[in-house]
Amino acid sequence: MIRHSSAWLILLFVASSMMLTPACQHEPDGSPIDPGPIDTTENPIDTTENPVDTSGVPCDPAKVYFTTDVLPILKSNCAKAGCHDGITHEEDIVLESYQTLFNSDDELVVPFNLNDSKLFEVITESDPDKRMPPAPNQRLTADQINTIATWILQGAQDLTCDPNTGSCVTTNISYAAFVAPILTNNCVGCHSGGAPSGGILLNSHSSVQVVANNGKLFGAINHSAGFQPMPKGSAKLPQCTIDKINGWIQDGAQNN
Repeated sequence: MIRHSSAWLILLFVASSMMLTPACQHEPDGSPIDPGPIDTTENPIDTTENPVDTSGVPCDPAKVYFTTDVLPILKSNCAKAGCHDGITHEEDIVLESYQTLFNSDDELVVPFNLNDSKLFEVITESDPDKRMPPAPNQRLTADQINTIATWILQGAQDLTCDPNTGSCVTTNISYAAFVAPILTNNCVGCHSGGAPSGGILLNSHSSVQVVANNGKLFGAINHSAGFQPMPKGSAKLPQCTIDKINGWIQDGAQNN
């Protein structure tokens, strides 16, 4: 009786061990199959050739953003040596950032109100002795004035967005519709008039084409080694913007 009980206990132990041991898959030759690394993330694998960058907040074309739309105009035309940069601070007004703008004068920009905003008043002033930027600097373009006006009417907020979010098309770039406005807002304030910075003019297609063809334009905006980084004293242009300008250059820097 004891011998039979022992045999049953042994059989029960073996059966339990087999049930607890996980089954393994094998190749035809008997070697185990390697399942490969297991993706434990919740993010699906991107199988597209041109994935869309979703890391930033996309820009709303109906909104005016201070950092990407307004500040370049102010820094290129107003916040420079002899005017409203941090060193000169003419009339104690500094236009190098959102904070310095509002810390300078609480009447400089009145959200939602153009008539009470001194900034709008001086950039639309008809008297050449009172307008800003002062002569011999060229006055702001209608598009630049409209950008600042729209920003004020939208509440003069410090909104930001990521211009690099989404696909970046770098072919068939227009000089008139894309390149010229970028240069006007970021560069022409310094590179125009009778004494342009570095002796470089960027206020016409013919002058821009010269620096586009000799590599100086791309080298400067790309912050390449051996070139003066541009825009001077400002952050590097969005990479998509740089790629678009380079696409225009590679297509012949046409006056299109």
